[in-house]
Amino acid sequence: MFGFLDKIDRKHMGIFAAGVLFGTAGIKILSGRDAKKVYTHGTAAALRAKDFCMKTAAAVQENAEDIYAEAVQINEERVRQEAEQVISDEEDWEEETVSERKDISGEDSI
Repeated sequence: MFGFLDKIDRKHMGIFAAGVLFGTAGIKILSGRDAKKVYTHGTAAALRAKDFCMKTAAAVQENAEDIYAEAVQINEERVRQEAEQVISDEEDWEEETVSERKDISGEDSI
């Protein structure tokens, strides 16, 4: 009547039974009070790490904004100085041209 039991490999059956037993015991262990404390402390540590990373990211972003603002200001100052230099060069050129014209025409320059 139970002839099919002769065909079952007892070694594999033993491994399967041990796995079920270990799995059941593992679920009991993982759902216990002590395990919940470990999970809670682990989650709290992860949240602290997240807060630290967010604070660091915010500080880096603020520094980047400051650096960008200073770079824009430096470039604006440089453009202003270059514009002043061009105007100064044009004025010098006009003075030289007027001086040369006076010299050619024979007028005394004052």
